[in-house]
Amino acid sequence: MFLADVVGTVVSPVQIPLLAGRKLLLLRTLDPDGKPAGRTRVGIDAAGAGEGDRVLCIDEGNSARQILGDPKGAAKTVVVGVVDYVELAGALVYDAQDRAPLARRQP
Repeated sequence: MFLADVVGTVVSPVQIPLLAGRKLLLLRTLDPDGKPAGRTRVGIDAAGAGEGDRVLCIDEGNSARQILGDPKGAAKTVVVGVVDYVELAGALVYDAQDRAPLARRQP
């Protein structure tokens, strides 16, 4: 699992049955303290997330297939929840109610 900020949506003309009717999100992976970490990824939205949300993602094929309900589907990264807040070592490091728009955040 990893944390990420949703920085956009992805539209693809490729028709894959597993993705029919599902939203693809562009995800900027984060450390628990909110600093960018790793590479940007595309994930399948299973949580109703949108641009600007901080989300919890899984990155494992079998879990993705179970969440999406397709035992033969080829999926890996799935957004499974929208984060309300993150507490790290007793300190609040992220609160969705106080978040600044992504455009004003430091990368």
